[in-house]
Amino acid sequence: MEEILYAPWRSEYVGGKEVEGCVFCHISRHAQEDEALHVLHRDEHCFVVMNRYPYTPGHFMIIPHTHTDKLEALDAGVWLHMSALAQGGVRMLKEGFGAPGVNLGMNLGQIAGAGIAEHIHLHLVPRWKGDTNFITSVGHSRVYSTDFEKIYRRLKSLVPHYL
Repeated sequence: MEEILYAPWRSEYVGGKEVEGCVFCHISRHAQEDEALHVLHRDEHCFVVMNRYPYTPGHFMIIPHTHTDKLEALDAGVWLHMSALAQGGVRMLKEGFGAPGVNLGMNLGQIAGAGIAEHIHLHLVPRWKGDTNFITSVGHSRVYSTDFEKIYRRLKSLVPHYL
């Protein structure tokens, strides 16, 4: 018997407009659309944006404005800045969002699992005891237990205190 998961909140995303070229460069160039694009923070080197395919509620990414697929070619100052944002982001997820754990990660290259391999990005994934379940393994699907917009607004309100 085929089971159907109903997630009407995803219809806007699935049916949304396609972006020409690199989606991260699009976000980088369109600061006036930060709210619609779910950007939490932006500065001269990087921007921080909610992941549209989150592993858990609150999953976001730190992305340099520089379009590169090579971490080893990224300006060292930008990498240090990304690291500082990651430290603040971990504090924000633990202290402000209540996550007892956080995964950090970069998938460098498609073969390493990068969904958007052409532009490096650092994932910050908040974790809670028992936040995984059978549906991810068996159904190759994720269940997002809360409203994406509500999580965005909550994290956005915390940014001034942590980033």
